[in-house]
Amino acid sequence: MSRKSGKKPFAKVIAVNRKARHDYFIEDSFEAGLSLEGWEAKCLRAGRAQLTESYVHVKNGEAWLLGAHFSPLPTASTHVDADPTRTRKLLLHRNELDRLVGAVERKGYTLVPLDLHWSKGRAKLQVGLAKGKKQHDKRAASKDRDWQRQKARILKR
Repeated sequence: MSRKSGKKPFAKVIAVNRKARHDYFIEDSFEAGLSLEGWEAKCLRAGRAQLTESYVHVKNGEAWLLGAHFSPLPTASTHVDADPTRTRKLLLHRNELDRLVGAVERKGYTLVPLDLHWSKGRAKLQVGLAKGKKQHDKRAASKDRDWQRQKARILKR
């Protein structure tokens, strides 16, 4: 069974960054693990995560997720001072990190978080290697999407 996103069929989506596909051409994608604290895992189980303002930064050979907002549950973090937008480390293999560093530094690509999902009981982040879209590209994509919708409506009659 193949899906559009390339993920396995048993992956349950927690949060999606819809703006990423609007603002960028996604060239390639990687699945990365997340280094989380206990309260963060609980809030992910409750589905309280947002990726809209987040981005991935590569520094000193490590990838970091910045700006993702995980809303703490009032019952989960009673003794811990929860920071909802703290920087979280991404867990990738060394060869994947080397490829990403090369693409970002030499070829001018951007790393964009696409979605957050569960895979085999672990939280995973789908990271896209992306090039930015210009305004006319966004308009053309919107025009094409509208045409496809209108064409489907006409054929349905």
